[in-house]
Amino acid sequence: MHFHLSQPFSHHDHPREIVRQFTPNWFTVTMGTGVLALALNQVPVNLPILHRLGTALWEANIGLFICCSILYAARWVFFTRDAIPIFRHPVMPMFLGAIPMGLATIINGFLAFGTTRIGHLAVNFAVMLWWVDALLAVGVGLLVPFLMFTKQDHTIESMTAVWLLPIVAAEVAGASAGGLAVHLASPIAAAHMLFYGYILWALSVPLALSVLVVLFLRLVLHKLPKRDMAVSSWLALGPLGTGALGLLVLGHSAPGILAAVGMSEIGAVADGIGVIGGLVLWGYGAWWLVMAVAITMSYLKEGLPFNMGWWGFTFPLGVYTLATLNLGVQTGITVFDIIGEALLVILSGLWITVVLRTLSNGYHGHLFVAPCIAARETRTREIGLDPWLVDK
Repeated sequence: MHFHLSQPFSHHDHPREIVRQFTPNWFTVTMGTGVLALALNQVPVNLPILHRLGTALWEANIGLFICCSILYAARWVFFTRDAIPIFRHPVMPMFLGAIPMGLATIINGFLAFGTTRIGHLAVNFAVMLWWVDALLAVGVGLLVPFLMFTKQDHTIESMTAVWLLPIVAAEVAGASAGGLAVHLASPIAAAHMLFYGYILWALSVPLALSVLVVLFLRLVLHKLPKRDMAVSSWLALGPLGTGALGLLVLGHSAPGILAAVGMSEIGAVADGIGVIGGLVLWGYGAWWLVMAVAITMSYLKEGLPFNMGWWGFTFPLGVYTLATLNLGVQTGITVFDIIGEALLVILSGLWITVVLRTLSNGYHGHLFVAPCIAARETRTREIGLDPWLVDK
């Protein structure tokens, strides 16, 4: 039975196809929404409405994350045969990194918004979820590259900045550790959390910088990727923005935390490294930001087809905005405040645009397409077999 085009999910034969075709790139919605909520709360101007807007977005984001988690878990339970091929696909497994990154925005929201609602209980929730997030981030950051080495087919020509997604998740968790550590009552526990944050940062940023080097070479040799991957150029901003933010947050938290355990000198060094390192990565990010804008403008001449990749406009720009605003606070340089507020306005506009396009296309089911299933069914039809009988 086929639904009329005016009905929900009319692109599919049956609503259960939404579950069967549900892929982890939908978690990028929670990443973009969550980072906007956090950025609204970081504006140095005292505007209570921004805090209320941020709170509302954070609460909505919790619902979004739960919904995405249920749908993706249901896919593995009810359509296991269709879920397994993701590990061999050259692109879809990268979006597994979106799961811990989306969760990280909720954890940070408990500290930014939850404490005014439920008090110290918000910190307890944040600590519990952080451990889950850190384990997921490390697991994805190890599993997906291993699959790239052993199971997937890749070429330099087909490479895009999507390769960064599973790697960046660990540094996002590391940045969250810096903000969470100052809320812990035990000085030892706070120091341990701080050190875990640095380890997670180190598990991600150096490798991400290496990937950016290869990405630069790929762009020089093979030019821009296809239009459907156009927005991926913005993903290069992610590890640089998050890397800068992580150093700034960890460094700012270090003096007070480490002084309480007799490491005041190390705390002072960490604080200095945070500002200097944050400035260096911010400057590197500025280059990629300008380049991402220029690349996007070059695609506009041909037309930019909408897909879930458009959420790549939001989270990378969001973490870079947070790093910019944080630099304004820690350095006292007003220009960072101005740039940060301008970036927040752009981020808000992009988020609204992408949300409206997602709602429109998602309503008809156009965005619920699993490339790994489509590729398998195409291959099996080419050799004259029933796709449902082939498990590969």
